[in-house]
Amino acid sequence: MERQVPDLYDIIVIGGGINGCGIARDAAGRGLRILLVEQGDLAQGTSSASTKLIHGGLRYLEQFEFRLVREALQERERLLKAAPHIIWPLRFVLPHDQGVRPAWLVRLGLFLYDHLASRERLPGCATLRLHEHPYGKALQPRFRTGFAYSDCAVDDSRLVVLTAMDARERGAEIAPRTRFVRARRRSDLWDVVLEDVNSGPRRELRARALVNATGPWVAEVLGSRLGVASSKKVRLIKGSHLVTRRLYKGDHAYILQNPDKRIVFTIPYQRDFTLIGTTDIPYQEEPHDLRISEEETAYLCDSVGRHLRASVRQEDIVWSYAGVRPLFDDGSITASVVTRDYVFDLDAASGTPPALSVFGGKITTFRRLAEHALDELARFFPELKPAWTQGAALPGGNIPRADFTTFLADLMARKPFLEVPTAWRLARAYGTRVDAVLGNAQSENDLGHDFGAGLREAEINYLMQAEWAETAEDILWRRSKLGLHVPPSGVLEVERYLAGQRRAGAVAARETSVGNMPCRDM
Repeated sequence: MERQVPDLYDIIVIGGGINGCGIARDAAGRGLRILLVEQGDLAQGTSSASTKLIHGGLRYLEQFEFRLVREALQERERLLKAAPHIIWPLRFVLPHDQGVRPAWLVRLGLFLYDHLASRERLPGCATLRLHEHPYGKALQPRFRTGFAYSDCAVDDSRLVVLTAMDARERGAEIAPRTRFVRARRRSDLWDVVLEDVNSGPRRELRARALVNATGPWVAEVLGSRLGVASSKKVRLIKGSHLVTRRLYKGDHAYILQNPDKRIVFTIPYQRDFTLIGTTDIPYQEEPHDLRISEEETAYLCDSVGRHLRASVRQEDIVWSYAGVRPLFDDGSITASVVTRDYVFDLDAASGTPPALSVFGGKITTFRRLAEHALDELARFFPELKPAWTQGAALPGGNIPRADFTTFLADLMARKPFLEVPTAWRLARAYGTRVDAVLGNAQSENDLGHDFGAGLREAEINYLMQAEWAETAEDILWRRSKLGLHVPPSGVLEVERYLAGQRRAGAVAARETSVGNMPCRDM
């Protein structure tokens, strides 16, 4: 049978962000042979530059995006069950400013937010007398009334990696640092050329279908690398964030209304910090090496200064990051009202292999987007199994009753040598798979050298072997956010350790190759 040919895949997915990994996971679980390629690291682009939220999108109600909000609220509940280690409830406080939105409109929006989809674990909205409530202590005294509602925080880049891990465990091949060079139709298959980014060799494959989930590059891949014309366009919107030293006490976030009717979040982050974002700026340049601008920094700092008692000084800023959201261009005039919904472009003339391109989307709805993508492709794969992801946990997410607090206490009882911050971080990052990192360790020394902030050799080895990590940036900024905690000397030590591991791996590979050479008479 042709399907047994080694270089033939059912679907090649291009793009290792949340949408590409979600589609690869769903398709692999339905019995298809999947290859996902990503020219950089997983989640290296837009998917690690978000505001770190799983949310319905309260402000989208003003654009009458009721279907999108309802779907996002449904997915919020599902993802909270699927990954309670990397997704957790977060209470938001909205100080009311009558000059921006009337109170009745806010109450109506919050009522809809509570009732568009069912809630099982998250409390509903409430009206607050801020001058009497602990949530009001960090706010300026002029805010007397406020509102509270619930959404979820997420470790966005880990969500991508765990989704890719699940895809691999269901049979998909995941290939980071593999560039998609081009593809051309040949009869009922795609001829595809890939290139190894690290070493350079090219690989020729075939596929029954392609999925273009390249985010900001979706249009460029369609045109120049697939030779496919499309009437749909992508609109790039730059969003930037600041991370500062912690601005207030408490585990709650604030949602700040600005005079331009945009909103800015302040979110407790990584125990010691506050995350502030985001901006919404049209962007038309190549989306590489993005940085926050002085104007964006001033905008975010001004927003905080109008609402909180604490102001943001330059010395308070410890990190910043920026990304572009590849939204579907719906013709909206201003960036803040462009739809956050997703749109597919299926190119499949009669008798030719299909190419499905993804425009738009948001991290909260990635699972549903993937399910819809497979619905679009189902007619090309009569052997496709039914949808399955709705109730499936992500790796490490099968915590009993989704009770993270009890799970953490059990980990500390089993591994009493772990310091509390380290145990908390490991439990959050790996969930029920934390023992794959810790192994049979009975002391901290059993985990190897400490590079700072509790990062030890055993964890780095795990990330290299199980999660495709290759560089210090992969480990310190995407597999974790330990870059905020590890000192510069520790970063250099991590880089040297990784270089040593790579050299050892190369030597072992050469020795294995020599050992496998056939014997010849001399």
